[in-house]
Amino acid sequence: MADKEIKVLLVEDHTMIRMGTALVIEKTDGITLVAQAEDGQQGVDMAKEYLPDVVLMDIGLPVIDGIEATRQIKELNLNCKILIFTSRDNDDDVFAALAAGADGYIMKGATPEQLTSAIVAVNEGTAWLDPAIARLVLSNVQRQNQTTSEASVTEVNYKTAKNTFGLTDREMEVLALIVDGLSNPEIAEKLFITRATAKAHVHSILQKLYVDDRTQAAVTAMREGLV
Repeated sequence: MADKEIKVLLVEDHTMIRMGTALVIEKTDGITLVAQAEDGQQGVDMAKEYLPDVVLMDIGLPVIDGIEATRQIKELNLNCKILIFTSRDNDDDVFAALAAGADGYIMKGATPEQLTSAIVAVNEGTAWLDPAIARLVLSNVQRQNQTTSEASVTEVNYKTAKNTFGLTDREMEVLALIVDGLSNPEIAEKLFITRATAKAHVHSILQKLYVDDRTQAAVTAMREGLV
């Protein structure tokens, strides 16, 4: 699954969920569970001690919640990715987690295959948003904007009006696929372009949106109603 073992730290306070998730990780080739934490502060401390590649982080944790733990781990510059793993599906939690520096967001109802794919994706630097979460946030953003716009404005005109970043039509297509969590190779295959071209489009999008990575691009896209 990967050139080297992906070291994962699991931060989850519910014993049964933690045990089940740990079992999934331990049975997956290419992924190693290096430690388990039961609260947010323990998660921060273990991140410093074990230096995992990916932290699988619940939000509703004791001592400090997963959002604050994410913020503290990111401030330590440990060069690890954080994948939020939670049952909370409201947009406030999603935006708060991503604003804290989370690299992905997956629901606890995901299949074992989806979970391990998300771990691999964020480890490789690809933003991973659970499709259900992406749809929820997008729906909320569009609903908020529709209350302040004229009912006669079409979806195409709405998106065009919101595109104040100078994105081309092709870049808008690529951005939508970034929001869906696709990697550069997957984008290339989907749009029938080379991987180099897909990479170039992504680089241009990051520059035009004034963001540093794909996760921030996805958040900006949904906040601004670009997709």
